[in-house]
Amino acid sequence: MHSPAVKLTILRMPPLNDDPTLRLSLRSRARALWAECDPTAKVEGTQSLWAERALHPLHPGPSSELAATDALSPGRPTRPALVPPKDVPSRTPFTPEGRAALLHAIAHIEFNAINLALDAAWRFDGLPDAYYVDWLSVASEEAHHFSLLREHLHSLGFYYGDFDAHDGLWLMTQRTSADVVARMALVPRTLEARGLDATPPLQAKFERAGDRRAVEILGVILRDEIGHVAIGNRWYRWLCAQQGLDPVAHDALLTRQYLAPRPRAPFNLAARRAAGFTDEEVAALDA
Repeated sequence: MHSPAVKLTILRMPPLNDDPTLRLSLRSRARALWAECDPTAKVEGTQSLWAERALHPLHPGPSSELAATDALSPGRPTRPALVPPKDVPSRTPFTPEGRAALLHAIAHIEFNAINLALDAAWRFDGLPDAYYVDWLSVASEEAHHFSLLREHLHSLGFYYGDFDAHDGLWLMTQRTSADVVARMALVPRTLEARGLDATPPLQAKFERAGDRRAVEILGVILRDEIGHVAIGNRWYRWLCAQQGLDPVAHDALLTRQYLAPRPRAPFNLAARRAAGFTDEEVAALDA
């Protein structure tokens, strides 16, 4: 086990100033947090950003650093080591180390999800203010999820970074960096929606292993992820309407174009419906 000394680098929002040119916009701040490598600083800064969102303008000025939209990799700590998905061993919650490894894997997904939401908030220009506010709210909730999992991991004597991890979720985020429609379709509506299906079986495993705290944390995550997927659904459909696209047909086209994984049973149909999937989309899952 690795127990690193944690250096707290708390990112605080700059004080308000009468000169608006000296204020950082919400989107510029989101990008700065996206680039932050220290998990504690990223979490605390993201939650502060959401708490103080009303004090700062959404849109950056002409000199904003957001011009550097070719940046594709967010800040992350040196550990965990990232390996191909096939090299990550299977994990069981029925041994202490196996349970920690499984919690670590979920924590890594939530850490990536913080970056994913921050990326959605800073990268894409020209969208309604509500779009950016939605994704900043998602980033704050993902930061909360990561904190809950990391705290529980610590209670078991392990730390984030103790186990290898893979970067599958981020690869699709990179592929869709130039197309907000594809991003909404293939990340929240496809990859994150898989979490709605996977969480109840995970809860059952942790329940059998006697880890009630893990079950509770996963319940919080499932509740919030329904809302996150719903946000992806809402903006995907809004974008399709703006561009005269059929949402179902275009989703199929994007899935082929970007080689996105197809959803696999079993499906959490109640959660998917609560997240805004239509009857037509739910029926297409079995097809």
